[in-house]
Amino acid sequence: MGSRGSGWVTLWVLPILKGVAIGITLLGAFVAGFFFRGSLLPAASGGLALADPPERYALLQEVQGLLERYYLRELPEQRTLEYAAIRGALSALNDPYTLFNDPPVTRNESDALAGQYGGIGVDVQYAADGSYVLYPYPGSPALAAGVEEGDTLLAINGQPVAPGTRLDEIVRALRGEVKEGNGVDIRVRKRETGAEVTYTIPFAVITVPSVIWRTLIEDSRIGYVQIKSFTSRTPEELRQAFDELLALQVKALVLDLRNNAGGLLKEAIDTADEILSDGVIVIEKTREAERTYTANEGGLDAALPMIVLVNQGTASAAELVAGALQDNDRAMVIGQRTFGKGSVQLIFPLSDGSSVHITSAEWLTPDRTPLNRQGLEPDISMIPAEDGRDVELDEAVRQLQPRIAE
Repeated sequence: MGSRGSGWVTLWVLPILKGVAIGITLLGAFVAGFFFRGSLLPAASGGLALADPPERYALLQEVQGLLERYYLRELPEQRTLEYAAIRGALSALNDPYTLFNDPPVTRNESDALAGQYGGIGVDVQYAADGSYVLYPYPGSPALAAGVEEGDTLLAINGQPVAPGTRLDEIVRALRGEVKEGNGVDIRVRKRETGAEVTYTIPFAVITVPSVIWRTLIEDSRIGYVQIKSFTSRTPEELRQAFDELLALQVKALVLDLRNNAGGLLKEAIDTADEILSDGVIVIEKTREAERTYTANEGGLDAALPMIVLVNQGTASAAELVAGALQDNDRAMVIGQRTFGKGSVQLIFPLSDGSSVHITSAEWLTPDRTPLNRQGLEPDISMIPAEDGRDVELDEAVRQLQPRIAE
């Protein structure tokens, strides 16, 4: 299968979006994009020049002094003002993907990219009416306690969850250190009955699956693989999915990237590499240079027909994979035009546990198509069904069945 190591580049789209019709997914959705994670710059780079001369910010210090001397009310804590100053400076760049995260958000993001955290094990999605809906993971404490898919979150530890509450605050409240006695009380409205129920749920180590797979009920000859996000676990889980589905002698595959907001860039490249046996995967352009990533020999049997499903919630790393498979004629793409997140962010951890994302590059599909702000155009465009039917998957089955060799 060629060389397919792991790495720490990211394509997370915190689409402060997961606000398409389907809702915002965990951690917000399309704000980040491709990231480098961990120790981001090699030692040979000389590190970062973090110490700017104080005189560069003399005006800021002058205002700070005036506030301390004359402001009518008590000033916020120094760190709060410092964070506000950082966010203000970054906003001047007019780049929504160059941003600052405070320590709690940074920890949540790191946990999500690692695919493991302490908590009750639920995905939280923003609904069109402003409420937050819960989807418990298989084997999670939330599921064991009685939380069901589609239950609406009403309160956490007795505090009502008001419409407009920040998603990262909710996610943080449902996580915590795994030790005896640690947990959370939540009140939910049951999807089926409308009854309000309170659950006391202990924290546990939650391993978030990034890849889900099965054979289709509609046609067991077709394997179905859904990648929810690109984490450090994705390449390993994807290989397991392919191995198990091939052992079941599937004749075709559907790769579902709908509502996949992105994740780690290196893992997304490895995913495309698992499917392609040659060809360009992605082209990355920086201020100084251009780099082309190509597929290694091997990859999934090219004779196995494949269709990729996308929608407006498909962004960043997921767009990279879909574009690579489409431009190399490896798979047909079905669905709606994708979100259009084609820039690369470096994630720099800061000394107090906060972090800053800095846009450092943009990427192009193998045919040199830029995706920023325009997205990927499917080969077959579909209008989502209002009655909840999965018309994209139905169309994928219809396209694949004539191509399946008996």
